Amino acid sequence: MPNPKNSFSHTSEKSYDIDVLKSEVGQRFPFYEVREVAGTVAFFCRIDKERLEENFDALRRSLAEKGYIPMLRFEKGEHIIYVLPKQKRKERSVWVNIGLMAATVVTATLTGSILHLGFFDLWALSNVMDVLIPEHLIFGFLLFAFPLLSILFIHEMGHYFISRYHGIAASLPFFMPIPPIVPNFNIGTFGALISSRDPMPNKKALFDVGIAGPLAGFIVAVPVTVIGIATSNIVSLSEISAGEPILGTSLLFLLISEVVLKVPVGFGIDLSLLAFAGWVGLLITSINLLPAGQLDGGHIFRAFLGEKQKYAGWLAVFFMIFTGWIFFALIIVFLMGMSHPPPLNDAVSLDLKRKILFFVAVLILIVCFIPYPIMIM
Repeated sequence: MPNPKNSFSHTSEKSYDIDVLKSEVGQRFPFYEVREVAGTVAFFCRIDKERLEENFDALRRSLAEKGYIPMLRFEKGEHIIYVLPKQKRKERSVWVNIGLMAATVVTATLTGSILHLGFFDLWALSNVMDVLIPEHLIFGFLLFAFPLLSILFIHEMGHYFISRYHGIAASLPFFMPIPPIVPNFNIGTFGALISSRDPMPNKKALFDVGIAGPLAGFIVAVPVTVIGIATSNIVSLSEISAGEPILGTSLLFLLISEVVLKVPVGFGIDLSLLAFAGWVGLLITSINLLPAGQLDGGHIFRAFLGEKQKYAGWLAVFFMIFTGWIFFALIIVFLMGMSHPPPLNDAVSLDLKRKILFFVAVLILIVCFIPYPIMIM
């Protein structure tokens, strides 16, 4: 190996163990120059494309144990590995996860109780204490809270286990409770999420983590929806009172409804609690698959399209603005952002299996998305 050129300040020498970094990088990626670039150590390398993924993953895992993170970039015709210190993140106690989940079980069960009484929110009740009647609470839990939270839990655990498979530290799910106080529409939760404590190592891991949750949740939501629709009732549209909220439908929900109940013209479905839980589960699946920011769809589209993912995100936001999702579109633009950060190794392409799964994810997004989720008669 030729003697690489060094250009480090004394400050960098104190911040980095240069000898260790040279040893770790050099045994996997022969380098011909080392520089200090914007507070990082940059190794200008030669790569073996056939072993690129294997070598970089080994480097990432080895450096992680020593408190560093490598990033591989291709710039101006050169492959560069940037090494920077790994930021220590304070881990929350698992009791936070347990407490939030318990609170969400309570709020979702109360919501289910209200739905079992035939209403959408607390304000419609003449006697609020009816919500606490054991019969309504039991049915609210078994037929709404349990199936809905199961869909969310399995969705998040899909992310969790795939993250662990790829060596990415991740938290257990954080559920987000909300009491049933929103006029006309409540589900008892804002959903759930896990927190990744490590950056995504490569496109394959980014794709796998992104798609694992929606696929897992979708597999559970479909049978919940089928059974729920089978236990629902057909009603004449003329029986629906003015001012009553009406749920929109997706292509998949409409297909299942037609196959299971064969709804005649002029009639609709009075959804059972289980059917509503399935409806919400499919809707949440589609929302997560939107190709923007840090949503699951942002992961998937960034892995498949690279930097062009942001254009898919803007297309989705443009569509949402002209449907019933303008508020969520604004949240994406101003709070979540459109672009997704690249993985540490952005040079490895997806294989055929993952490319096929990308189109499966797009199909699920299309058939589960509800342009207008709620309307008032």
